[in-house]
Amino acid sequence: MRALVTGATGFVGSAVARALCQRGWQVRALVRESSDTRNLRGLPIEPARGDLTDLPSVSAALSGCEAVFHVAADYRLGVADPQPLYRCNVDGTRTLLEAAQRAGVRRLVYTSSVATVGLPADGSPGTEDTPSSLNDMIGHYKRSKFLAEELVRDFAHAGVPVVIVNPSTPIGPGDLKPTPTGQMVVDAASGRTPAYVDTGLNVVHVDDVASGHLLAFERGQIGERYILGGENMTLHAILLAICRLAGRSPPRIRLPHSALLPVAYASEALARLRRRGTRVSVEAVRLARKHMYFSSEKAVRELGYSWRPPALAFEDALRWFLEQGMVRSAYRRGA
Repeated sequence: MRALVTGATGFVGSAVARALCQRGWQVRALVRESSDTRNLRGLPIEPARGDLTDLPSVSAALSGCEAVFHVAADYRLGVADPQPLYRCNVDGTRTLLEAAQRAGVRRLVYTSSVATVGLPADGSPGTEDTPSSLNDMIGHYKRSKFLAEELVRDFAHAGVPVVIVNPSTPIGPGDLKPTPTGQMVVDAASGRTPAYVDTGLNVVHVDDVASGHLLAFERGQIGERYILGGENMTLHAILLAICRLAGRSPPRIRLPHSALLPVAYASEALARLRRRGTRVSVEAVRLARKHMYFSSEKAVRELGYSWRPPALAFEDALRWFLEQGMVRSAYRRGA
């Protein structure tokens, strides 16, 4: 069976492409001219040059494909110009779905995010049924993903065979850019995280997320969403685990969110002047006000989904970052 994977040069997309190849699929990857293709080295993948916002190239890439895994997304926080986020995450998704509908593909799996999932007021983990609205979305990344998921749901109602998956916080090898989450791992392992805030994340190995994509294709119900997560952990526990593996002293200073917000505003202003990104964004600080805990019970029950302990995700990520020269640390396997 042949599948088109968008975002295959990226972090989650390359993990999905690897998983497909390992299971004997024929894989075609939609690749932009400017894409960094290191994550595809050694994989029997057919590249298809094109761009999500270009209908002719997307239609050509879909030719002969029975399945589509739409993993591509612009995942950045605190951007000065949000329009590229919406062009990729919303307009690109619309273009792909329209082309896939005309091509008559057997099934699509759309990679959304837990960013679109609501969080209960009592602090319990969010589920696929926890309500949320566009007004609840903090920042342009979350807003763009929310709008894209709404669009996907509309196409499903119109008869397009699409299943939605919502990864939580993937960690592991292949995070080239890196993503904001990957940057957190790099900074902690490099001794650049002197303090932390009281927040929490749901941590999952990127390869488990990839396996969840294949399960969604095989067993998911059309129009349904499935959270692909792992273990809920406080940020302090995450940083402690990474620092122990990297041979670094963990941060001991706990900062109130109110103290970090002015730093984020200043950091964004400086980043705009220098025309660079920033590690500390207002969007990220606002997101950290809540513990972003989620439940994958539905995916376990309906898809047969499972995940490994977060320690293995941290270990695999650190080994890969070290090999890429992105981390300089006293990292030791099993330390």
